[in-house]
Amino acid sequence: MAALQDLYPDDFAHCYGCGRLNTNGLHVRTEWIDGEGIARFQPAPYHMALPGYVYGGLIASVVDCHAIGTAAGASMTAAGRTPGRDTTPRFVTASLQVDFLRPTPLGLELTLRARPDLVDDRKVIVSVILSADGAECARARVIAVRAPASMVKEARVD
Repeated sequence: MAALQDLYPDDFAHCYGCGRLNTNGLHVRTEWIDGEGIARFQPAPYHMALPGYVYGGLIASVVDCHAIGTAAGASMTAAGRTPGRDTTPRFVTASLQVDFLRPTPLGLELTLRARPDLVDDRKVIVSVILSADGAECARARVIAVRAPASMVKEARVD
């Protein structure tokens, strides 16, 4: 199965956090597995806040893009489409709330697990847990809304 972000239309594939066409981006990749978005991310040494710990802004960015991918997967499932196979609809962030539970250690792969709490025609509310080596480091709640028509150029977002 392809990552959801890999199936974004080209017009929406430039995001710093998850855009496949952004050579300098983070390249967050969300897989849709059994109704849940799963991603893994390896922070680089320059993603440091203090020696040995990940910068909180990076955590917020990774969570944001993963939640938006999860929203797309949940929306597709609700519409009877196949996440990771069909073209992925594009959502944008309406609200991002991140609670930092403990410092996130640098040097470990981060695991992100996200679940949709509400899915309707226009928005998806997503809960995310970010962990390192099995320890929860952050929790988030993201409200994702379908990308407005004014953002759509050539690509159709359904």
